[in-house]
Amino acid sequence: MRRQMILAAASWLALSVAATDAVAQEVQPLAVGDSVEGEIADGDARHPEGFYRFDAYAFEARAGQRLEAVMRSSAFDAALALHDPEGGEEPLAFDDDGLGEGTDARLRFTAERTGTYVLRARTLGEAGDGAYSLSLAERPPARPAPRPSAIRLGRTVEGELNARDPESEDGWPYDAWSFRAGEGERLAIALDSEDFDPVVRVGRMEGGAFEELAMNDDGPGAGLNSRLVFTAPEGGSYVIRVTPLGAGAEGAYSLTLSEGPEPLPAQPIAIGDTVEGALTEDDGQSLNGVPADAWRFQGRAGQRVRIDMVSSDFDTYLELFDDANNSLATDDDGGPEGANSRLIFSLPADGAYVIEARGFTSATGDYSLSLTEIEPERAPEPLAFGTTLEGEIGEGDSRDAEDRGFDGYSFSGRQGQRIQAIMRSGDFDTVLRIGRAEGEFSALASDDDGLGEGTDSRLNYTLPEDGDYVLRASAYGPEGKGLYSLELIDRGPQPQPGSILVGATARGSLDESDATAEDNSFYDAYRVTLKEDEKLTIIMASNEVDSFVVIGRPGEEGAFEVLGSDDDGLSDTHSKLEWTAPSDGTYEIRAGTFQQGQTGAYALIVEKQP
Repeated sequence: MRRQMILAAASWLALSVAATDAVAQEVQPLAVGDSVEGEIADGDARHPEGFYRFDAYAFEARAGQRLEAVMRSSAFDAALALHDPEGGEEPLAFDDDGLGEGTDARLRFTAERTGTYVLRARTLGEAGDGAYSLSLAERPPARPAPRPSAIRLGRTVEGELNARDPESEDGWPYDAWSFRAGEGERLAIALDSEDFDPVVRVGRMEGGAFEELAMNDDGPGAGLNSRLVFTAPEGGSYVIRVTPLGAGAEGAYSLTLSEGPEPLPAQPIAIGDTVEGALTEDDGQSLNGVPADAWRFQGRAGQRVRIDMVSSDFDTYLELFDDANNSLATDDDGGPEGANSRLIFSLPADGAYVIEARGFTSATGDYSLSLTEIEPERAPEPLAFGTTLEGEIGEGDSRDAEDRGFDGYSFSGRQGQRIQAIMRSGDFDTVLRIGRAEGEFSALASDDDGLGEGTDSRLNYTLPEDGDYVLRASAYGPEGKGLYSLELIDRGPQPQPGSILVGATARGSLDESDATAEDNSFYDAYRVTLKEDEKLTIIMASNEVDSFVVIGRPGEEGAFEVLGSDDDGLSDTHSKLEWTAPSDGTYEIRAGTFQQGQTGAYALIVEKQP
């Protein structure tokens, strides 16, 4: 019966291709030097969460190539976003009103690598449609940056930003001023302008490139002007860059370099103590110029501490420094309730440490601060593939930076190996994370409810290299505790794609043995050989899964380059992608699901457009 339903759906969809007016996302080619006319319309692709609509353009760039994209529209507020084809939804660069002529966009960027990039010509928000123009041009090589002018302690200098100034990597003008400072010296920098919104940046030159160490946009009580207190990490020469906040801004400014305020006087606090404090306008100020209190304690190497700051008067903020005033960790809202702060940290060495307690803004009021020693992280236990074990999250377990109890398990794997971890619990909401065994744990991938059966987790991951890895089994929140089961499965190497002919229909079924995408969803892959400008209609129909179809080809270092995709182009759960091959070659069609964990039968139709 299931097979008959699929065949009926496939036949209906094939007959309906000509009738539907849905438009699927298609990545169009765009060459450097080209200008195109386009339109944002109802059927265009959307951000996965509906934040905006867009047209996508793929182009090739060389490492170090300086490019400028300009998008103009009189119908809506235009925006431009640069994406890595394999980088997901987080853009490499973005611009809204950079042209400085209203709501048109100008995005300037320098390619970090040689290869393919995707430019999204989009609306700024969910609303808006209409015609637009888009151009992509190469910018001339940057003018050699002049030697920075000198500014001395206690002096104020006058300057002007204009089109003749050197440009930063994002294409905005800047002036550079140099000064010398001794190790630990604190300096106050004030940047004022009535002509533009200024941003002050401090750094040093490394190998001809500017390495930013600190910046400020709008200083406390200074309106749009900038205020920065900078502590030199070592003796030597430093550079101040005067930049505008927005593109196209220019005008006169004044820059003042003076002695910084003395470090906050630190009061003693011992591990295990809870103290009551109050921020007032008469307190000393933090490096970013807001009222703050400092508390000093002694710690030892490897000691793990938890710092809690609670206030009903303001949004709290914590920062931990070593005795040389180097910032080690910060937290804003990590506490268990509301806008309170909680910072968990393993001390790197014996010696003194300083806690800075302040508000997220220049707020004042009463607060409570507690410093507690917690159990150090236990060494992970070895876990063999094919093993299912029983465990428990309890009071004595290790705690992560979000104060969640966890158990750690280690295993060895090889490059390209697909692993699957399944965690179940009837007592709490589970979370799985995987990271490398060396150094401080940093999650390479995670999963919360991937099993699709409530709050249990299923993490699918392809190991990037040979080596040792750590799997963390934890609760979703700090209060979670109880029994759980954990299973580690070796899913072997990624399955190889099959083949499909244009004009054919493939019927398959997605299951847990299939390949997995970055979001842990399953897919089957089919290769198809096409000629340049050959037009395809690709339909994926299923009564059991929410279909999601992708077409692309292998990119650099084995990465998959997405050239087109569609979720619901034909109906709520059926996909339809109309796509044109940019060149002769072999492409890969992926028949997958929009949601992770879904399995079931499908039909894939690949037809040549008339």
